[in-house]
Amino acid sequence: MSGDEKTQSKVDQAKGKVKETTGRAVGNERLEAEGSAEKTKGDAREAKEKVKDVFKH
Repeated sequence: MSGDEKTQSKVDQAKGKVKETTGRAVGNERLEAEGSAEKTKGDAREAKEKVKDVFKH
């Protein structure tokens, strides 16, 4: 996995988790949904990079 993409996927996952947790804590469903979507985006980016790594080797 390239360093930039790996870092970005971890950033997306972390930001998403914070937004999701904050949204849940304050009862803001929109913020919670945004966080969940961002976390999913990070998971997808990480999975894509892992697949690319498999085919590189």
